[in-house]
Amino acid sequence: MPSLTPLHHALAQLRADAMGVQAFCALARAQDVLLAALPARYGEVWLGLIDRLESSALFSEESCSFSQSALLDHLDAWLAKARETLGA
Repeated sequence: MPSLTPLHHALAQLRADAMGVQAFCALARAQDVLLAALPARYGEVWLGLIDRLESSALFSEESCSFSQSALLDHLDAWLAKARETLGA
């Protein structure tokens, strides 16, 4: 069973500014095994969130239509739902 732990740690590092958005997004996009273990809609949502996170990094918080902190909260929620779905 794929582990969500690396993503949880990476998200915590991103929130703490110990990891950049680009590094997080690269890791997040490399989760083929995890996404294959989940229903297809999980992958669609995950990649949509990652796309928006990458876009938000290009602009200041004020000029971007995506709130980066809200996106991080959505990523947390996605990870919680994925954990439930995987029974982990």
